[in-house]
Amino acid sequence: MSHKMHVKTGDTVVVISGKDKGKQGKIISAMPKDNKVVVEGINIVKKHIKPNQANPKGGIISKEAPLHASNVMILDPETKKPTRIKKVQQEDGKYVRASVKSGAILDKVK
Repeated sequence: MSHKMHVKTGDTVVVISGKDKGKQGKIISAMPKDNKVVVEGINIVKKHIKPNQANPKGGIISKEAPLHASNVMILDPETKKPTRIKKVQQEDGKYVRASVKSGAILDKVK
């Protein structure tokens, strides 16, 4: 089942629980079906790679693993602090995401 996520790819977020609590990063990808996000530089895991044509030696690489979306909170663009978000209706009838604390619009308005 797909979930409605409060964050999107490209958002700057802060981790609010887990081993990387307090760290900030940009969302690389969002997975609404699993309600998970991959954040740049956060939740790094070591992965063992078997030798193949692209990587003849194989070895161990570090990469970002997904986090549950409830463990990240979006950063307010004005105050640079974590905030909840709300939906605000614009004059043209479209809804955009806005910060609860400062009221700053988070979505790019076209």
